[in-house]
Amino acid sequence: MILDATRLALANLLSPEARSAFWKTLGLTLLILVGLWLALRESFVYYAWPWIEAFFPDFSADMAFWASWLTFVAAIFGSIGLALVLALLIAPITALIAGLFLDDVAKVIETRDYAGDAPGREMPLGQAMLGSVQFLGVVIVGNVVALLLLFVPGVNLVAFFLVNGYLLGREFFEFAAMRFRAPAEARLLREKYSSTVFMAGLVIALFLAIPIVNLLTPLFAASLMVHLHKMIARKDPGFSLAAG
Repeated sequence: MILDATRLALANLLSPEARSAFWKTLGLTLLILVGLWLALRESFVYYAWPWIEAFFPDFSADMAFWASWLTFVAAIFGSIGLALVLALLIAPITALIAGLFLDDVAKVIETRDYAGDAPGREMPLGQAMLGSVQFLGVVIVGNVVALLLLFVPGVNLVAFFLVNGYLLGREFFEFAAMRFRAPAEARLLREKYSSTVFMAGLVIALFLAIPIVNLLTPLFAASLMVHLHKMIARKDPGFSLAAG
C-alpha cells in the first residue's frame, strides 16, 4: 500500500493537472525560506555583530590582516550553519503550507484517479489555517527535540527521521481523511492504522531530507496521504466513528 501510494504521489508531482499546485507550493516555500534567511542575516548584523565587537575591541582594527582567511572560514561555517538551519525549517514550513494547498492537491487526485468516488469536502479556510498553525507549533517543538537529540551519541539523524516521520505522517493523513470524515473519526482511523501511517510518514521524512527536492515536500506529502487514505478506506469500508 505504501509503495503504491508513494509511486502515485511521485507521478503526481509533475503531472499537468497538478501544475498549478506545483508552482504555488514551490513559490510560497521559496518565498518563506528567502524571508527567513534575510531575517536571520539581519538579526546577526544588528544583534550578534555588535556583541562580538564589544567583547573583542581590537577585532575591527585587525580586520584587514585577518580578512582573507576569516572570510574563507566564515563562508564554510556559514554555509554549513545556513544549510542546517534551513533543513530544520523545511518541516515547519511544510506544516504551514500544507493547510493552504491540501484541498487543491486532493481535488486533482480525486478527479483524475478516483472519479467514481464521492468528492471530498473542502475544509473551511479558518479551520485549515488553525490546523496549520497548530501543526506548525507541534512540528517546531518536535524538531527542537530532534535537534537536541542530534548531540546524543548513537541517536543523531535517526531522531530527525523518527520525529518528522511520526508528526508529518499523523498530520498529513488526518488532513486527507478529514475531507471525508469528522476530525474525531479521522483521528481514530489514523490510530487504527498507526503503523502504516508512520511508515508513510518516514517516506515523507526521507523526501524531506533530499536537498532542493524537499521544497516540494508539501505537494508530495499531501498526494501520498490522499492516496493512502483512499486505499485504507477501500480496504476498510465499514470503518466509522462508532466502529472504531
